[in-house]
This record gives sequence, structure tokens and C-alpha cells, in this order.
Amino acid sequence: MGLHDLDFITEKLEQLKEQGVYRKLTVLESASGPRSVINGKEVINLSSNNYLGFANHPRLKKAAINAIEEWGVGAGAVRTIIGNMSLHEELEAKLAKFKHVEAVLVFQSGFTANAGVIQAIVDKGDVIISDELNHASIIDGCRLSKADVVRYKHSDMEDLERVILEVKDNYKTKLIITDGVFSMDGDIARLPEIVELAEKHGCLTYVDDAHSSGVLGSRGQGSAHHFGLSDRVDVQIGTLSKAIGVVGGYVAGKRNLIEWLNHRGRPFLFSTALPPAVVAACMEAVDILSESSELTDKLWENAKYLKEGLNKLGFNTGKSKTPITPVIAGDDKKAIALSKRLFEEGVFAQSIVFPTVARDAARVRTIVTAAHTKKDLDEAISAFEKVGKELGLI
Repeated sequence: MGLHDLDFITEKLEQLKEQGVYRKLTVLESASGPRSVINGKEVINLSSNNYLGFANHPRLKKAAINAIEEWGVGAGAVRTIIGNMSLHEELEAKLAKFKHVEAVLVFQSGFTANAGVIQAIVDKGDVIISDELNHASIIDGCRLSKADVVRYKHSDMEDLERVILEVKDNYKTKLIITDGVFSMDGDIARLPEIVELAEKHGCLTYVDDAHSSGVLGSRGQGSAHHFGLSDRVDVQIGTLSKAIGVVGGYVAGKRNLIEWLNHRGRPFLFSTALPPAVVAACMEAVDILSESSELTDKLWENAKYLKEGLNKLGFNTGKSKTPITPVIAGDDKKAIALSKRLFEEGVFAQSIVFPTVARDAARVRTIVTAAHTKKDLDEAISAFEKVGKELGLI
């Protein structure tokens, strides 16, 4: 084998196969909706982050098409050169009003928002205090900073205070970071208690609302709004890629924070701006949410219906309090078998196994949306009942 055959990568791929974690990508062959064509088969889709059905919403599609006709398909540059369109600033103004903050800065994704913001606001001599189950983008954002990182046990306020007391006299800036909703278990951060501890001990707070944006709050404004803490959480990260249905991320907070990130948020500085169609579609989504709570109400109604149906059958759905509902099988092989058999029965629900979750906590993760009908959910529950009994899970 020659130098350019990259044999060392082939060896690593073989290791993945031996470990049972090698996979091929699922292929979506239709629009993302409550029923989608996946790997050539129409199924009920319970794995999409398209919480509100915006990914295929007619108003968003029309807004995107109109923006292409007027503005073209690309921004043409980074925003600090000539890619800063008035559309971008209009979206940021809408988001700031929606989030009840002074200002917003839009990034290319939620991941790049965390990568850009964390390293810009903490430095050597500072410390990050991070929930042990925070998302990979937060972990990578912490690694990109020069700050020290310490972790506290998941949603354990006694352990959080223990960690704060251990580090608070040794660092200048102390930043507590948490997800608003945790993506694997669907539980909500204990934000009121986190903020109380932060204020008591002189720490700043940072919340990643990837799975809270469009979900929590009276109109989907996120976890800070949900708890009445919009003016007490220092940094709010939101996504435009999940409930908003398009792509992108943003940071919301004080105006001086946003001005600083204009100068030091590296993905913002060195990546081309979001294309006009994306920006226009995101604005339309924010407008729809501002007009009515109909979609968020429907989302929560459907989430409750599916969760109650699965619990009534005897499935273990963990500690979920949101539309993310894990069906915990425990064993990796059972979780994979559950996902495979559900697909054969017309339901797509992705299995999640170690190392993404603990070895004894393998599961199929379901995410219900506002676009699902009761018929969709009844059929899904029936499929879970049939397969669950076959596999001895209920």
C-alpha cells in the first residue's frame, strides 16, 4: 500500500467496525416533515429537530424564494468586509426584540456560536464551570479558550456550589455554562438555582438554548424567558437550525458583549455571512412565533400525548420534561434492534448508544413536532407497543 492510500485511516475505520460504532448515513429523500421518505421508505419521522414544522412551512419557503430573487443566493463575503447585508441586521433586531435583550449577533451555526463566543469572553486566568453533560460544541468551545475548565455533576446544585467555592478566589472571570435543555435526556437545566448561585458568588452565566429555542418560553424565546430570567442570564446562545427550521446560530445579550464579538468572534470574522434566503426564512419564522403561540402550544400538546402513550405501555422514558423523549432500552444491542424494527414497522427513531450515552443507558430518542397529527402519534405508539413486546422491553 502506498503513502497516499491513508492506511492509518483505514485501520481506524476497522477499529470502529470492531467496536460496533461504524455507521453509514441515513438518507432523507423528501422534505423534512412528520412523515418523510427515508432510505427509500415513507415513515413517521420521530428523529427530526424540526420542532415546529418550519423546515417545510409555506411562509418560510415563500420568504426564501423572494429573498433569492431580490438579493441573490449568497452574501459574497464575511460581514466585516462587504457581506453585512441590511437583511442580517434586520434579523438581529427582530431576534433581540423577541429575546428581550439589548442586542444579538448571528453566526453560521449554533456550533460556531459556541466556538466563537466562549473563547472571546474568557481568557487565561479565567475559569469555566461546565455541566458534565453539556453539548459537544460547548466542550469544543471551552477547549478553544485559554481558560481553565472544571465540571460539576449534571444538574447537581450542591456540587455546582462546591466547585464554585473551590475556584472562586483563584480566578478573575468565572463563567458557568449549561445547556438549557439537554439533548439526550430532554431534561431542563435548573436555571433559577444556577443564576442564584452565580449572583451569590460573583459568576457570569451562559446558557445554550439549542433545544430550547422555539420550544421553551411563552412563544419559544428560550429557557431564560421560560424562567423569567432574560435580564439575569449574561449570555444566551440560540439556534436557527432546529425549531426555527433553517440554519444558523446567534448570541443574545448586552450591547457591549455583541460589540466585542464583532471584533473577536472568530467564526463571525472569518466565515462568509449567511445567504439571503436563510436570513429571510429565519425572519419569517420569528414573525410567526411573535404572532401566535399556536405552534408551540401544539408542540407541547403532541409531546405530552406521545410521552403519556409510551409511559402507559411501560417504557422507560427517563427524566424528560420536553419534546425530547428517550425510550431507554439499556443494552446497546437492544436499542439498535428497537430502532431497526421500528423502521420496519414504519417509524424512524434513531438509536443512541455508548459512548454518546452511558453503557447501560442506550436508547431510541424520539422528538415529536407540532406538525405531527394524532394519527401519526397513534401509529407510532402502536409500533412501539408491538416491537417493545417482541424485544421484552415492556
